[in-house]
Amino acid sequence: MHPNPAFRQSPEARNVAFARAQGFGLLCVGTEGAPLVSHIPFLLSEDGRRAEFHLVRSNPIARLLAAPLQARLAVQGAHSYVSPDWYGVEDQVPTWNYIAVHLVGEVRLQPQEALHDLLDRQSALFEEKLAPKPAWTTSKMSEGVMERMMRQIVPCAMDVVEIDGTWKLSQNKPDEVRERAAEQVDGHGMGQEAAALAAHMRHPDG
Repeated sequence: MHPNPAFRQSPEARNVAFARAQGFGLLCVGTEGAPLVSHIPFLLSEDGRRAEFHLVRSNPIARLLAAPLQARLAVQGAHSYVSPDWYGVEDQVPTWNYIAVHLVGEVRLQPQEALHDLLDRQSALFEEKLAPKPAWTTSKMSEGVMERMMRQIVPCAMDVVEIDGTWKLSQNKPDEVRERAAEQVDGHGMGQEAAALAAHMRHPDG
């Protein structure tokens, strides 16, 4: 996460709301070799203190969960390159603006009988966002198919003890300079969700 405190002033509630809305991140755990990383959808409690997800049994992280693991769940949001020319002032340098929230805590396997409920809650959350499409539910699966598939995955939960957000939105620039850059990011940004990033740059305090 960026060390500049100008980019790390967002209240915890904003960071939690962002992570809950994204619902997808990088689960990272340390090992004797290179860290292990898995891309996972997740559910986060309203207070941000419990993240729930599932892993394929053959996932190297799942294989390490015979005992609880310290882990970091990195949630990436909008990001874009920012050209020095976009500020309209001299002596600037290239940079990359972005939004990211990290959740840190201990991951444990959950009882296998909790898996079906977890999958139902996960699918319900994302299907709700597709309305007016009728929501997909596990009841649409053929008899026995869901049970066979669930044998290949395990439910997990992280007890979150640290929530850390970086909202790098050119807050270290004068307002008019930041707003000029936001206009250019909106029109010419490269990365992910440049228009959304530009909107946050215009209103960095939310």
